[in-house]
Amino acid sequence: MPAAAPARDRHARQIVLPQVGPDGQSRLARAHVLVVGAGGLGSPALMYLAGAGVGALTIVDHDRVEVGNLHRQPIHAGQAGRCKADSAAAFVARLDPAVRVTARRDRLTPANAAPLVAGAQVVLDCADSFAVSYTLSDACHAAGVPLISASALGLGGYAGGFCGGAPSLRAVFPDLPDRAASCATAGVLGPVVGMLGTMQAQMALAVLLGIAPSPVGQLVTLDGGLRWGSFRFDGAAEPADGFRFIDAGAIRPDDWVVDLRDAAEAPLPVAPGALRGTADAPPAPPPGARAVFACRSGLRAWRAARATAARFPNPIVLIAAGDP
Repeated sequence: MPAAAPARDRHARQIVLPQVGPDGQSRLARAHVLVVGAGGLGSPALMYLAGAGVGALTIVDHDRVEVGNLHRQPIHAGQAGRCKADSAAAFVARLDPAVRVTARRDRLTPANAAPLVAGAQVVLDCADSFAVSYTLSDACHAAGVPLISASALGLGGYAGGFCGGAPSLRAVFPDLPDRAASCATAGVLGPVVGMLGTMQAQMALAVLLGIAPSPVGQLVTLDGGLRWGSFRFDGAAEPADGFRFIDAGAIRPDDWVVDLRDAAEAPLPVAPGALRGTADAPPAPPPGARAVFACRSGLRAWRAARATAARFPNPIVLIAAGDP
């Protein structure tokens, strides 16, 4: 492997910027960024964070590279079947061997979110998952760590800076839609995801360098006509309530549990003795018991929780169980 170029040569064209300079480059070299998701959003974000000389990157992704996703995940070219976290880490190492990169072949969960967030100066939510976004927002809001979250679908999407002194993602998106499409069902153009993932990297660098105005507290949108929009939400109020995600391992013996997946989708329920039900007509919980609703992505669980909360005063938590 050829010797790594000196940092002053590698980053000369950004060090010359008055917003960066030698001191800013040193800040980047000392920074640690957590990137959750190494797919369509994570690919450009990791490329430009590593290229900018961010000193340490932790990449969390449990998925494997699929050929059908390479149109928007170019850093994984030739790596079909390999774990995305490992493939992304190898790409970063090739781009700049000086970057300290850690690959975590894990699913981001409510159990591991807090310790992962605690070691980072900025967190990037590149997973494009409702459950991951809310779980990361809760962890970042509690720790005071900025969260740069994005979502892309079809020909548009958004990127925003949350927490770290600004309102959380829940303050801007207090509720989920009844139903939502995915890239697999609705489709997406690769450059759309690339633009939003690159925007995440730019926002993260602006936070690390202290560039004003801060992207924390700002939402940037992209629509299908290639029109960009932006607004600030610094004064958005945190919702008084909201459904929290937990791990299946956090189910208590006295919880009342409903698995919203049928036996064909999940032959084994999320917990022994869990009831089966549907999101649109969930069974009524017994008085006082904590209600736990589980589904694959968290979307049906949220819908069932919303219907139940309107009729019963029970505490409610959710589980996004993923694929069986």
